[in-house]
Amino acid sequence: MLGRSTKGCSMGRIHSIETFGTVDGPGVRFVVFFQGCPMRCQYCHNPDTWQAEDGTELTAEEIIERFMRNAAFYKTGGITATGGEPMLQIEFLTKLFSLAKERGIHTCLDTSGILFPAEMECSLPSYGSAILPEEPAEIECSLPSYGSAILPPKLQPEKIDRLLAVTDLVMLDIKHIRDGEHRKLTGHSNRNVLAFAKYLEKKQIPVWIRHVVVPGITFDETELMELGNFIGTLSNLEKLEVLPYHALGKVKYDNLGMDYVLKDTPQLTKKEAAAAYDIIEKAMKNKSISFFGIL
Repeated sequence: MLGRSTKGCSMGRIHSIETFGTVDGPGVRFVVFFQGCPMRCQYCHNPDTWQAEDGTELTAEEIIERFMRNAAFYKTGGITATGGEPMLQIEFLTKLFSLAKERGIHTCLDTSGILFPAEMECSLPSYGSAILPEEPAEIECSLPSYGSAILPPKLQPEKIDRLLAVTDLVMLDIKHIRDGEHRKLTGHSNRNVLAFAKYLEKKQIPVWIRHVVVPGITFDETELMELGNFIGTLSNLEKLEVLPYHALGKVKYDNLGMDYVLKDTPQLTKKEAAAAYDIIEKAMKNKSISFFGIL
């Protein structure tokens, strides 16, 4: 269990730390789970990270100190910031990554991109004449009884650039390629997410795209082709990860007294996940479907 710090420098609210992560970036990772998230994804397996005021306060120095105790284990890996949504604590995150880079530690940011201000990237989409629609007011996510999606704060461009300057890899989670469906699934538009993807390309920050495939929601051939068409425009893409939906997080909802909206949704099989990957990959190569699904 994380202990409370008494040091005087700025603090971050941390949910937990995993010292031997193997699925959160390249190599063996020291994974820091940040507290707080404005999204309310139906399939979220960490609902206990949502509330920003929870967690344990730690300094960036304390986290680096814990990393260095077993630095030999992370020679092929590094530090991954996940959550929750790490960019909700962008100043603390930037300090943590800056300290890491001073020690030659590889830094990886696992994010939804929801806090990126879409107006910073005005070239969407670069693969056609259509433009993204004006973003309406954030809708309230009425799916769970445990609270609505939170309107994310607008991050200042210079803060984002300072963070990216000390970020080696971004793992960007695209929840749904269609804006309306993204709103139903998470409580937010995907406008900021897709704009962040294009901004990362402009900055040539290496990116891994992650996509959770859920039966009845994202396990849809047309949706997957549209996603592949968009991903195929990213010249900085290093890897695509198709993550099969599972219900392992349901126990957390039970323990927290929350209703798990997808309790009746079947888990995706390995065969189905492989099929989804093939659809996305094919669309990435031939880009035959427009982003808005118009042939």
